[in-house]
Amino acid sequence: MEIVSLNVGLPQVIQVQGKELTTGIFKSPVSSSLFVSKVQAEGDGQADLSVHGGPDKALCVYPEEHYAFWEQELGKKLEAGTFGENLTVRGLLETEVCIGDTFAIGEVVVQITQPRQPCHKLAKRLDLGTAPLQMQETGYTGYYFRVLVEGRLDKDSEVKLISKDKEGITIAYANQIKYKEKTNAEAIGRIAELPALSASWKQSFLKRLVELQA
Repeated sequence: MEIVSLNVGLPQVIQVQGKELTTGIFKSPVSSSLFVSKVQAEGDGQADLSVHGGPDKALCVYPEEHYAFWEQELGKKLEAGTFGENLTVRGLLETEVCIGDTFAIGEVVVQITQPRQPCHKLAKRLDLGTAPLQMQETGYTGYYFRVLVEGRLDKDSEVKLISKDKEGITIAYANQIKYKEKTNAEAIGRIAELPALSASWKQSFLKRLVELQA
């Protein structure tokens, strides 16, 4: 398990089909150490705080292993941070990590809270309209960390597993239930009860459970 790149960037305005769009998806690699607070990394920012950032989604994480797939899809080399992630990582795939897993990275202690839910801004960033759907179908979504202990980290900081969540709900499985097994009430209920699950995903799953039981 290791950090390949540490990426940050502030929101900027871009032109999309003649209209202005403010987005924080553009992140660039940095070589210096950064302070990470409970809500974000130093020098980073999000445009729409209703769906990005905050305590449950302080750091966005994306596995480097998926870059080869996207480079083939797009026909070009991609720089770390292309998917708006703060941490480009290796050895921490969605099929291996679980909601609630806790890690120490440098001085920072983080916990996985939910898969990353791809939106239209990613499609615009990649100039690939099908990107969000492809992320869902492949399971190459990435995920979010909440920060349990603030501190400094850099791209050379060692990643140490502190604890595995006892429920063993992987990010890949959560994606499977969210996007493909939408009527699996037992699984939905099990995921919704995870103490580490983000508030927004908990609300979404509980709402779906009520609809299924109606």
